Amino acid sequence: MKCISWNVNGLRACEKKGFADFFLEMDADIFAIQETKMQEDQMPENLCFEGWHRYMNSAERKGYSGTLVYTKKEPLSVTYEIEGDVTREGRVITLEFEDYWFVCAYVPNSKDGLVRLPYRMEWEEMLKAHLKKLDAVKPVIYTGDLNVAHEEIDIRNPKSNRKNPGFSDEERQKFTELLESGFADTFRRLHPDTVQYSWWSYRFKARERNAGWRIDYFVVSERILDKVSDAVIYDQVIGSDHCPVGMTVQM
Repeated sequence: MKCISWNVNGLRACEKKGFADFFLEMDADIFAIQETKMQEDQMPENLCFEGWHRYMNSAERKGYSGTLVYTKKEPLSVTYEIEGDVTREGRVITLEFEDYWFVCAYVPNSKDGLVRLPYRMEWEEMLKAHLKKLDAVKPVIYTGDLNVAHEEIDIRNPKSNRKNPGFSDEERQKFTELLESGFADTFRRLHPDTVQYSWWSYRFKARERNAGWRIDYFVVSERILDKVSDAVIYDQVIGSDHCPVGMTVQM
C-alpha cells in the first residue's frame, strides 16, 4: 500500500503548479493533504478524481488551514477533529479501515515568539490521547505536517533555530513523548543517517541553498514498523514550500 502526504500551502494554488500530474503519477492508495485553504465548494473540478473517495475537513475561517484525504478504498468510518479541540480549524481527519486507522493532521504552528505554544502543547496532548485510543483497537498510520523538526539532523541550522517555532525544546519533547508511547517515525527509523528536508522558507533562497527542515512525517504504531518497506521524501517536487513525503506499507 502506497501512501503520500503533502502540505500544499493552498490546494488551488498548488493545482496551478502541477498537483494533478503528481497525484496521478504517484497512483497512491491513500493521498493525504494539509493546508488546503479552501471550502468543499471551492474544489477545482479537475481534482475530483474519478474512482476516489474524498474526505475534506475545512476550517471555519476561510482561506486557512484545512485537511483532505483521497482514498481508493472506502473506509468503514470517518471522523473529523479530535476530542477536546473546539477551534474548528479543520486540522484532523481519521479514517477507519478493517485492519488499521489512517490519521491525517496539520499540527498547529506555535507562531513567532512561540505565542501559540500553550495551545500547541494542549493540542499535542489531545492528539496523543486520540492516537493511543485508536492504537488500543488496531494499528495506526499517522501522517501530515507535524510542524516540528525532531532532531538536529532534521534541520539545516539547529543552533540558530533552537527557540524558534518548530524547533523549540517543548515541541521536540512532545514528539519524543509520542514516539515513546508506542509509535515510530518511519523515515528516521529506515534512514537513520540521511539528511533530507521537506520544508524550506520562501525567504533567502532557502530551497535553492537546501536550508530546510524535515517537518512532514509518516508515523506508525511500533508493532507494524516491520511492515514498512519504504519511506520517501520527494524533495524534487515543486508546487509548495513543502514537498510530498511517502511510505509503502504491507497492510
